[in-house]
Amino acid sequence: MEAGLNQPAPEKRVVLASLSTGKFFEIPEKDIAGRCRLVTDFEKLNRIGEGTYGIVYRAQDLKTREIVAMKKVRMEQEKDGIPVSGLREINLLLNIQHQNIVNLKEVAVGKSLESIFLVMEYCEQDLASLLDNMQSPFSESQVKCIMMQLFKGLQYLHKNFIVHRDLKVSNLLLTDKGCLKIADFGLARKYGLPVKPMTPRVVTLWYRAPELLLQAKTQTTAIDIWAAGCVLGELLLHKPLLPGRSEIHQLELIIDLLGTPNDMIWPGYSKLPALENFTLKQQPYNNLKHFFPWLSPAGIRLLNFLFMYDPKKRATAEESLQSSYFSEPPLPCEAELMPSFPQHRNLKRSSVGSLSEEIKKTAKLI
Repeated sequence: MEAGLNQPAPEKRVVLASLSTGKFFEIPEKDIAGRCRLVTDFEKLNRIGEGTYGIVYRAQDLKTREIVAMKKVRMEQEKDGIPVSGLREINLLLNIQHQNIVNLKEVAVGKSLESIFLVMEYCEQDLASLLDNMQSPFSESQVKCIMMQLFKGLQYLHKNFIVHRDLKVSNLLLTDKGCLKIADFGLARKYGLPVKPMTPRVVTLWYRAPELLLQAKTQTTAIDIWAAGCVLGELLLHKPLLPGRSEIHQLELIIDLLGTPNDMIWPGYSKLPALENFTLKQQPYNNLKHFFPWLSPAGIRLLNFLFMYDPKKRATAEESLQSSYFSEPPLPCEAELMPSFPQHRNLKRSSVGSLSEEIKKTAKLI
């Protein structure tokens, strides 16, 4: 008999790289999940959406019976582990805590690191679905309540040197208690001083700031403020404010609304890279009052401040919260008094048949 024939096979070991030092280290396969719970501790109920880097499900924690949202991190193109985008989102969410930012409770894993889920607090609806399905628009008092919560969340992020980079109504969740939550941090970045270049093609087109469209080399928190202005306009109009079909068309819509920028109002404008390839049409008028004829002067001033062409002159989240628009009638309603919309909750978005199929498909991935 050969020596060692009946000996147990050596334990497999996994090699990982440290996020802080970059050095490689080994861990036993049985410890690969660390303190993470298994995804089998949760029952998936239905698919409720899709984020920048993953599909989102409504699920129930089988131990606590709590309803949660589970975001499956996309792994299709990753041969060597978790994608950087997923790691960024996990790292950011684990280190921030604010009532207006979706809370990452924990990370759950499947039988291998090829199945990773972010377990987050569950919110009953998102603003995009509500705007699509509401019979009557939000009142101005309700709009103010929503926007104040958005600016409070942004104020926290920006004070912690985080740019969200993908603000839009579908990434803004609303609980049944009227609490707004900023979600989907798949494109979010930490930044430092001096600001380093980032990928310019972020932020969904309709919410994209002009400096991104014109390929400025640096991105600041001002891109989130521009997007917040687009959200405010959309809530007031009950339809997208700047629904561009292409980057050129998006710029044309911005110019129709605000007029054509120049170096006087935006120093360095004429040297932006994209302007080497085309010339913007000339339109000298600011048409915000035409788009929002019922809005008070304070409301128009706030929109103008949010839509400053020069990112350095654009409002900050803190300055936006101090706007007189929020202290004049109609005053923002209390979050608890926001209407609830049980007919538009996430759980209603999937039929029973498609729900069972979705669970079966996901089970095969785990």
